[in-house]
Amino acid sequence: MNKKIKRYFLIIMFLSTSIVISSQTTINNPFGLVYGDAISENVPGKVNIHPVTYKLNGIEISANIYTPANYNTSKNYPAVVVAHPNGGIKEQVAGLYAQRLAELGYITIAADASYQGASGGEPRNIDKPAFRIEDIRGMADYITHYSGVDANRVGLLGICGGGGYSLKAAQTDKRFKAVATLSMFNSGEVRRNGFMNSGLSTIQERLKQATEARAQEVAGGKVLYASNTEITDEMADKMPFDLYREGHYYYNRTHAHPNSTFRYTMSSLLDLMEFDASTNMDLINQPLLMMAGSKSDTYYMTDSAFKLATGTKNKELFLIPGATHIQTYYVPEYVNQAVNKLSEFLGKYL
Repeated sequence: MNKKIKRYFLIIMFLSTSIVISSQTTINNPFGLVYGDAISENVPGKVNIHPVTYKLNGIEISANIYTPANYNTSKNYPAVVVAHPNGGIKEQVAGLYAQRLAELGYITIAADASYQGASGGEPRNIDKPAFRIEDIRGMADYITHYSGVDANRVGLLGICGGGGYSLKAAQTDKRFKAVATLSMFNSGEVRRNGFMNSGLSTIQERLKQATEARAQEVAGGKVLYASNTEITDEMADKMPFDLYREGHYYYNRTHAHPNSTFRYTMSSLLDLMEFDASTNMDLINQPLLMMAGSKSDTYYMTDSAFKLATGTKNKELFLIPGATHIQTYYVPEYVNQAVNKLSEFLGKYL
């Protein structure tokens, strides 16, 4: 790897996933949704959205429930829990897929992670894997008691970082009868080693920073944040990787939302850097579908985890031709392919 590319890698690790929303950002959707063809009103006989809140370990969680057309509480419906990307929120890609799955007849839930989005928790933007995994379990807690849900037919879809956390949740939580990921991102591996192992030489330095940040927090000092620098379009355009370049435009421009930010407490790195979504993959005995764009520069993470999933007799790797990581979030052609595959997979196992 040449020095220029490596320098970009290191800049990306600390800065490029930062999201600074322009003060001119306006959201016209009454539910705050920013994805294409989002529900703007609840119409009888069609897919409806139901904002809800619930408590999880003392923190108020903000979630959206999507119910199918002609929803009837006296019927039994399969359900799907949808986990959002790192820095993402329920109003973006997680909401898009939750709505599309509701169109297929599933009751779905997409919730903001604790300490993030519209959910509670202080300090803001803690990003610890154990919390994200618990958030997924919390969504299962809530949706399995929702009117009309068949608790024996609950699936799980994790997107990007939510995909990595979904793999971990499914390893032990057997309420999930089928597990799917889209553009899975192994947060711990990347925070520890850098994207494509670009940060191996700085691991101890970054752990020292995280340790000092935690010590400062517990002493009552200022909470320090990683990925907290504004990225301009010009900076993004020079980034050598689709994930970060396209991610900038998705999160900062085309699908921006004031609740969405990739900054996270520096002290969270103590937990992130010891985490690896691909460990204990043999514990997944449920049917597993892992989807990724054929041009995704994060595909190596999906490939690695998929190969380690030796505990299930039913697993499938599905590549979306021509798609990059971020394009699976919103490009209709690629979203349709992913949804069609999910329809086949969930229809078979739920």
